[in-house]
Amino acid sequence: MSSTLLEVTRGAHEEVERLERLIVKDLQNEPATYKDRLYQSHRVRNMIDTIISTTEKIVEIYEDKDSARKDEIAALGGQTATGTNVFSAFYDRLKEIREYHRKHPAARVVDDSDESEALLKEEPLIEFSGEEASGRYLDLHELYHQFINAKFGEPIEYSAYLDVFSQTDKIPRKMKMIRQYREYMESLVEYQIYFFQRTEPLQDLDRIFSKVVSEFEEDWATGKVPGWENDIQENGHVPALIDLDYYSTVEELIEVGPEKLKEALAALGLKTGGTVQQRAERLFLTKHTPLEMLDKKHFAKGLRGSDKNGPPAGPQQDENSKEIALMEAKMRRLCDLLADVIAKTKDNVVKKQALTYEELEAERGEEEIQEDTESEDEEQQIYNPLKLPMGWDGKPIPYWLYKLHGLGQEFKCEICGNYSYWGRRAFERHFKEWRHQHGMRCLGIPNTKNFNEITSIEEAKELWKKIQERQGLNKWRPDLEEEYEDKEGNIYNKKTYSDLQRQGLI
Repeated sequence: MSSTLLEVTRGAHEEVERLERLIVKDLQNEPATYKDRLYQSHRVRNMIDTIISTTEKIVEIYEDKDSARKDEIAALGGQTATGTNVFSAFYDRLKEIREYHRKHPAARVVDDSDESEALLKEEPLIEFSGEEASGRYLDLHELYHQFINAKFGEPIEYSAYLDVFSQTDKIPRKMKMIRQYREYMESLVEYQIYFFQRTEPLQDLDRIFSKVVSEFEEDWATGKVPGWENDIQENGHVPALIDLDYYSTVEELIEVGPEKLKEALAALGLKTGGTVQQRAERLFLTKHTPLEMLDKKHFAKGLRGSDKNGPPAGPQQDENSKEIALMEAKMRRLCDLLADVIAKTKDNVVKKQALTYEELEAERGEEEIQEDTESEDEEQQIYNPLKLPMGWDGKPIPYWLYKLHGLGQEFKCEICGNYSYWGRRAFERHFKEWRHQHGMRCLGIPNTKNFNEITSIEEAKELWKKIQERQGLNKWRPDLEEEYEDKEGNIYNKKTYSDLQRQGLI
């Protein structure tokens, strides 16, 4: 029955109100797991998008640019070309309703409660790579390979890249002007936006970026953008790094050195190749000749227009610099929003580097099982009035087992970092475990049977000292430790000195 324009408008309003109620109902439910929170955010985002599109249609109907709504309202009032006939309009509409129900005898009122419940349980399809682990970590491997193989990058580990990829102010400015860096920055920002939209769908990125752009424009006008300080000049040119007013001849300019000459030429967009003499001559030309008047052959390829005497590409280069600087500002803002995810990604990478393939597979399986078994049961407090030790299943052990094995007795080992062992059997077994062996190695003491039952660091050191004395390790041995000196100043122990003296060698 929604064939008329007014019925379409009524249905659209009803749909908006229904979705608003569903959003409120969905947000009232606290998600139990990370996946539930992610699904809830995407469900709400989808409903908000539907509300926006439906509202746009309603606004379009109310604007009534084609006067269709006005004509329909007039027809309902019985206005015709010959005059006003209310009864005729009424019976025409009644006839239309009867005809509709005659053609659709099985039509019934649709209860949208079932549809709403299904919508609240919907699990939206969200695409994540295996490395992203359902949005818990970033997957920057492709961008990492671009970075280490680029001219502006450096060969570093992936974990180190996660620390430095946001520090664009450390990259030389001249390296930021190449096409490779621009493409890299575009890919980086595009991936961050895509990841943020998948993990935080309820955030308004347009509003965030509008604030970033307004702050960037202020900083750019004053030359305070990180990595681009003092990049804007009156004429839009990057200034030369050498003040030519202090040099009167090319020979004096040569003394500056080839590297500084190269940087100054690059800043002006001139060719940087050739000998030191050629570089100095090329730069010295700019002292008395404006850049606009220089011949095209002096400019680097791609930095001068087709017109031989046309203006240099300074303004265009400045515009490119501004676009790249704005991308860097957006990237830094996204890094701030994803700071926790970046930190978790680095921790995950460092942890995975210390695991074998079998351990990685086992851990991945445990994570999948944990995600499936996470529920509100974890938040319930375990009833344990007798304060019994926990078993392997995370529940208190039976009381009879507690009494049988004496698990109520606590043993602390200072060598293990004051770790508590419950029960005599666990205490005796711990002397062979890795925790105790590691503690003994840190003390520089071998973990032998002599040190069983020793839990104090001072007692262990005292016992090791007595064992060394008993074995003669600290006993004074004059044959080996007493020193003698011959006439030439050579030092020998007592045994060697006596042997050489008997042989008449000293």
